[in-house]
Amino acid sequence: MRPLAALFGRRARLRWLHLIIGGALLMPYFLVGTVLVGMTGGGEPVFSSLPAQLIAFGLALPMAAVTGFFALVRPLSVAAARALCGVPSALLADGPARTRQARVRTAGWYTLHLALGGIVSGATLALPPFAVAVIALPFFAGLRETWLLDGPEALREPWALALAPFAGLAMLLALALAAAVAGAVLARRAPVLLGPTPEDRLAAAERRAADLAVRNRLARELHDSVGHALSAVTLQAGAARRVLDRDPEFVREALTAIEETTRRTVGELDSVLGLLRQEGEPGEEGTAHGPGLDALGGLLAHCGVPVAYEREGDPEDPGVVAPVVAREAYRIVQEGLSNALRHGGGAASPVRLLIAVRERERELMIVMENPLGERPAVARPGGGRGLRGVAERADLLGGRAEAGPYDGVWRLTARLPLTAVEATGTADRAEGRR
Repeated sequence: MRPLAALFGRRARLRWLHLIIGGALLMPYFLVGTVLVGMTGGGEPVFSSLPAQLIAFGLALPMAAVTGFFALVRPLSVAAARALCGVPSALLADGPARTRQARVRTAGWYTLHLALGGIVSGATLALPPFAVAVIALPFFAGLRETWLLDGPEALREPWALALAPFAGLAMLLALALAAAVAGAVLARRAPVLLGPTPEDRLAAAERRAADLAVRNRLARELHDSVGHALSAVTLQAGAARRVLDRDPEFVREALTAIEETTRRTVGELDSVLGLLRQEGEPGEEGTAHGPGLDALGGLLAHCGVPVAYEREGDPEDPGVVAPVVAREAYRIVQEGLSNALRHGGGAASPVRLLIAVRERERELMIVMENPLGERPAVARPGGGRGLRGVAERADLLGGRAEAGPYDGVWRLTARLPLTAVEATGTADRAEGRR
């Protein structure tokens, strides 16, 4: 049964169909070849001469190869190979052929497909009617008189007529075998000729890296906005519960802070989800979504810890600090406050925040200090990802960030370029150093 499945099974039938399609694609080139042969053949009919047809076939293949150099031939060929040849998708390239190597390979595949398809298609059209007639010879006297009138005398012998049905079946089996072999050849060559080139693999790796960067950015957004909100809400709710019976005014203020924090966080969450819905590659415009330093007052007012805020220059001016830089600075401050809530000793522990515009160095400096508490943020091996996210944010802008114990307090320092142009140039230089 396995040999029959190899010749007539579903995969064999699909590959046979793929070859028929190749033969159909070959026909325009073949007709042009017959015209060229007819112009130089002294007026002899091309379709009645096997040598003339072979010459036309040979002329058609170079013309097909030229067509294979077009970029869009590869995605069409890949789609057909995936659907009909049974080639796994992972072994084939995606997208048009852009490089010279990819186009040469595609042209080779296209020529091979049309050549084998033309041969199998021609045999499929001509051989089955002939084989059926041979099978029917012993059973129809009129057919024998017509076919064997001018044929060899041996074919009229009884033994020849008895073998005729077997000969016809052998012809059909030979055709099926030829189609199966041709289909297998195409399936084996498809990964080589339609597979990804080194340039395709590099482009795919770059796309995967870009997708990973987007996912990491969204993860940072969710961690910073939602994580900070949950820390603040938890702290405020716990403090309100402890003084519920004896300080109603404090409870009222805590509930107000919880309300403001959750409302602001819902807006930030909508902004992050908006990034997920964006089409295309996120660029600087997509990166600039979210609150900036102009929203810092609301964050500090309801963050759950007392903050002594100092600023030098005007960090809220978009003409001085680019929106993308202001947005990342807001997230860095938010993460610093979250760390102060979790590890700095609670609501009674003050936080000092300095945001300075340093025109001479063309940078925005952020300094946050809070008491160390019992569990500094970096003292947890494999712990939270907040400080790592701060470092990534600064690094992506071409800046730098560091955090650690300093003179009895926990200090977080970040230095960011002032403008998006400076951020891009610094990041490019940093990437070049890597």
